[in-house]
Amino acid sequence: MQGNPNRILTTHVGSLPRTVAVLDAMKAKLSGEDYDNDAYEREIRDGVSEIVRKQADLGIDVVADGEMSKSGFFSYIAERIDGFEAQTGERHNLFAAEVAAFPEYYKEYFARAMMGGTIVPVHPIHCVGPVSYKGHESLRRDITNLKTALADLECEDAFMPAVAPSGIGHNEYYGSEEEFAEAVAEALREEYEAIVDAGLLLQIDDPFLCDTLVKPELDDAGKDRHLNLYIEALNHGLRNIPAERIRYHTCYGINEGPRIYEAPMAQVAPYMLKIKAGSYSFEAANARHEHEYHLWEDVRLPDGCALIPGVITHASNIVEHPELIAERLGRYAKLVGRENVLAGGDCGFSSQACYHTEVHPTVIWAKFEAMAEGARIATQQLW
Repeated sequence: MQGNPNRILTTHVGSLPRTVAVLDAMKAKLSGEDYDNDAYEREIRDGVSEIVRKQADLGIDVVADGEMSKSGFFSYIAERIDGFEAQTGERHNLFAAEVAAFPEYYKEYFARAMMGGTIVPVHPIHCVGPVSYKGHESLRRDITNLKTALADLECEDAFMPAVAPSGIGHNEYYGSEEEFAEAVAEALREEYEAIVDAGLLLQIDDPFLCDTLVKPELDDAGKDRHLNLYIEALNHGLRNIPAERIRYHTCYGINEGPRIYEAPMAQVAPYMLKIKAGSYSFEAANARHEHEYHLWEDVRLPDGCALIPGVITHASNIVEHPELIAERLGRYAKLVGRENVLAGGDCGFSSQACYHTEVHPTVIWAKFEAMAEGARIATQQLW
């Protein structure tokens, strides 16, 4: 059980602003410049220690390492899995319907993102050979850093994110998409199991579930086939892990924007609940999705599972009021049970390592403080 029978716990989605020292060292390494590897590793270790303590001080119960060592959601895959190559002349076709509907806005949006000081360009990766896991050393470092940072802190639990098989590039090697998905899931299984074996919660990051539901090139049958294929692959990769040690997160991948072309939770939830997990994290705080708590009036949450609805959003620098956060938590508690709800964020605050996150770090910390206070208010109201 990932909820708590006595109070509402607080958590978030994973990625947080990296320290400037980590960003400087990471940029030098990834740009092929001369760098001191021992100093680089030391900066990551110190950065994890700093960010974990920050979370605990702000009232976060279930903490993470902020993805301090990862340059980005996409790029860490090429660093940890063999068989892939980045296509530097190609761009991700992200948010296609949104971009087509608001081309002027997104032209400025992506220009601002580049000005935000992203560490490395994000290019699609393609599978060009046999897939296997090679990230053992990096994973051991991340686990050690997080557990060391936790040693003198009192936290309810800690989690480490890992990507879902659906987020791993394009297949140009395997004879079928099924074969490719199974190979990727089997490689990721090593990362999944190592995280849980270390005593941490595993969080599966999967914005691609929501993304698939709005792909213009797929009809409804094609979307259903694709989603079920990758859900089966993911569950295969999770087969040896108890569900109560798994968190599943899905989101829409956009930060600030119009966001009118996003799949409603009514379409997302039936697929999401097929995935083996003890809790489910999703966007619920922004204005496009806050009303969707009504869905749980009709959808039954599986026994022993919990919901982590976003009660603070990554898509605005407005700090949510604690009483509104408590109200949001109360809505879900009344529908699925108070012990089955945790307070969370809509998405990560720095999915790509960059010098200037869209939500300013000082605002992120204020949001965390508001979430902790909102959870305390909700606890008083519900117990």
